[in-house]
Amino acid sequence: MPDETVTAAEPGVGTPNVERDIEDEEEKEAEQARDVEKGGVPVATGAEEVSGGKEERDPNMISWDGPDDPLNPQNWSFGQKWAAMGIVSVFTFMSPLSSSMVAPALPQISRDLGITGDPTLSSMTLSIFVLGFAVGPLVLGPLSEIYGRVRVLQLANLFFLIFNIAGGFAQSKGQMMAFRFLSGFGGGGPIALGGGVLGDMFLPEQRGLAQALYSLGPLSGPAIGPMISGFIVQSIDWRWIFWITSIVDGVIQVLGLILLRETYAPKLLGDKVRRLKRETGNDKLYSVYDKHDRSMRAILSRGMVRPFIFLGTEPLCQIIGTYMALMYGVLYLLLTTFAELWVTEYGESSGIAGLNYLAIGAGYTAGSQIGAWLIDATYRRMKVKNNDIGLPEFRIPIILVSAPISVLGLILYGWTAQYKVFWFVPDLGVFIYGMGTLSAWLAIQTYLVDTYTLYAASAIAATALYRSLLGFAFPLFANQMYAAMGQGWANTMLAFITLIIGVPAPLVFLKYGHKLRERSSMARKSRIIR
Repeated sequence: MPDETVTAAEPGVGTPNVERDIEDEEEKEAEQARDVEKGGVPVATGAEEVSGGKEERDPNMISWDGPDDPLNPQNWSFGQKWAAMGIVSVFTFMSPLSSSMVAPALPQISRDLGITGDPTLSSMTLSIFVLGFAVGPLVLGPLSEIYGRVRVLQLANLFFLIFNIAGGFAQSKGQMMAFRFLSGFGGGGPIALGGGVLGDMFLPEQRGLAQALYSLGPLSGPAIGPMISGFIVQSIDWRWIFWITSIVDGVIQVLGLILLRETYAPKLLGDKVRRLKRETGNDKLYSVYDKHDRSMRAILSRGMVRPFIFLGTEPLCQIIGTYMALMYGVLYLLLTTFAELWVTEYGESSGIAGLNYLAIGAGYTAGSQIGAWLIDATYRRMKVKNNDIGLPEFRIPIILVSAPISVLGLILYGWTAQYKVFWFVPDLGVFIYGMGTLSAWLAIQTYLVDTYTLYAASAIAATALYRSLLGFAFPLFANQMYAAMGQGWANTMLAFITLIIGVPAPLVFLKYGHKLRERSSMARKSRIIR
């Protein structure tokens, strides 16, 4: 695929300096990505110079040792890839699990910490964790470009662990809010970096199954958390919700120290350059990724500004972000009110009520398995029909089925809960909703990785920021909305809002996605040889 040159904005035409500097750096990053893809042997700095029909290459520039270099994470063995992906997926499971585990305990927490008479403030005890999710990736994502994926993942999880433990010792609502926000900030690390780890190791046609495993965490964690905590609250005390999850997360932290290996190419090649300098004494050696400014200031500036550029200038991210934000907001809205429905309307104990969350978890599991298989199968079939050229839009067709399915599930749940139909039927509705939601989620995540390969972490951070803000905001009005409208009309309204975005969006991507990518500077710069 021929390289495309994207001209940065000229000085003096109204583009802010910071944005112009970012665009200049992106040009260099895009050039580096193409260099690395050229058989593992980078071209010389600057334009390609041809002499006698051969490209002149800088012998001091270090890249992969050919396409089969075992140092390249894409060449790791099956066991090495899935061990790393498994640990990252468990990390992405634990923090969302903790985000929702307080749902069944909100009445006890409100009573013990003096959060009474204000349902919005009580709901914020749950949702402020998700606000930390929104902020964390903006800092942790860029830091991973300096120190590598693994070090930032481990430190972010340790940060989450410390403040999750502290949550169990909170003595006031102020302490609880602060500890929950800070633990959410650390928990945002795996959410921000997991997609990057996936893109580091797996080729496009292999990403469906890996994305299914990775995406199960952010979505099934919030569904399973209240199921476990219902029995903890009923049998012990709400403070043990924090301490038990911290014990489990501590074990995972230790496993991560043993099994996780670095996957970020600039970090791996930077380590290789330092090793070769020691061995050869040649101080002129440098990595293909060192052709631009990789200082902390430059990387943090690009990494923290770029997600906002994505949300402000990329129609693809804006449409996808809106749909993902709605799905995430509805999920946390359901989580906030789900336990109360079964306790107050069906007369179940908190422990038994928590078992109903199994329906959401089962739906997500089914959606991940079926969705991953369909996404990969559809991608391979459409790629063959397209002269063996894969396109990101080949991930989209499944949404045309999964979006209406999730809407039907939400309506079934709402009206059967409204009339207190036998518990199996509203649980079936939640199962169907979860299955459709996760299938759509998988397709969207893999579409982002395929479209913005070089900037996948920034694209995911942009949509994560958007969805986390709605995940924080939606629960704040959940009690008032359901009290005013009832389960039936409230869930029907949410289903309708989701439907008017969830069905037209994939049609737009299928028909105009390639044109939107051609007009997108970020997508063009991210284009690499497949």
